[in-house]
Amino acid sequence: MLKQRTLKTLTRAVGVGLHSGQRVEITLRPAAPDTGIVFRRVDLPQAPDILATAESVTDTRLASTLSNGPARVLTVEHLMSACAGLGVDNLYVDITAEEIPILDGSAASFVYLLQSAGIEQQNAPRRFIRLLKTVEVREGSGTNEKWARLEPYHGFKLGFEIDFKHPAVDSTGQFVEFDLSFGSYSRDIARARTFGFTKDVEMMRSNGLALGGGLDNAIVMDDYKVLNADGLRYDDEFVKHKILDAMGDLYIVGKPLLAAYHAFRSGHALNNKLLRALLAQEDAWDVVTFENEKAAPAGFAQLATAW
Repeated sequence: MLKQRTLKTLTRAVGVGLHSGQRVEITLRPAAPDTGIVFRRVDLPQAPDILATAESVTDTRLASTLSNGPARVLTVEHLMSACAGLGVDNLYVDITAEEIPILDGSAASFVYLLQSAGIEQQNAPRRFIRLLKTVEVREGSGTNEKWARLEPYHGFKLGFEIDFKHPAVDSTGQFVEFDLSFGSYSRDIARARTFGFTKDVEMMRSNGLALGGGLDNAIVMDDYKVLNADGLRYDDEFVKHKILDAMGDLYIVGKPLLAAYHAFRSGHALNNKLLRALLAQEDAWDVVTFENEKAAPAGFAQLATAW
């Protein structure tokens, strides 16, 4: 049986929120089978739980925000991406403020935290949402067109194309395809950092956003070049970060997908719109388990290796 996974023990980190600039402590704890990924605002009375589901996404401007009534948690996508990449099904995430810490701007620090705590199997079948037919969402037209699509596939792979028309981005790869069955998430995707432009950062800070951002947790560009002294971690780091984000956004659905995702200029909003469109078409998917691990997609039965 292909089993669900959680942590062996708890692990902690301290950082700042990308947009709030607030100091925040995060504790990742094991959770029972079928719990899902649950965020706990331990700074609030009664420490309300916020379960990661497509319906709990209430804001997608600059990041994915989950809410449960007045309680909310911002910028969950990098941690969710690490959980998707390592196959963690059940987890409690205790946080002392409303925003997940940005750490180094990628998912690498979360991968390290999860692997340092240890990942163990649980005596319950891992449930997958399997695509039965194609679901697609589109917005805009012409130069403003963007779209995202899920298609049937025995595994999970993602293809993403960006189009920023910026000298520093144009000189890098702008299309990447990553297959979780054959690639290494930790090596190939997790280290890709979020990125932004100085002119946008200045505008966001004037509106109380990006207060915790800087060269130590983002790729920052002026009108012509990358300003980070150490350059890029991957030749195609920009589009790989979009893959990283998409993996996190899609994992918010609550179960791993058996699907091929392809997107052009998509973002948090369109990714969530895609999930909602999928769930609304009940004939487009079903839920499956694998009693025989050999019937599962290649690589899914193995625990993710360390770096």
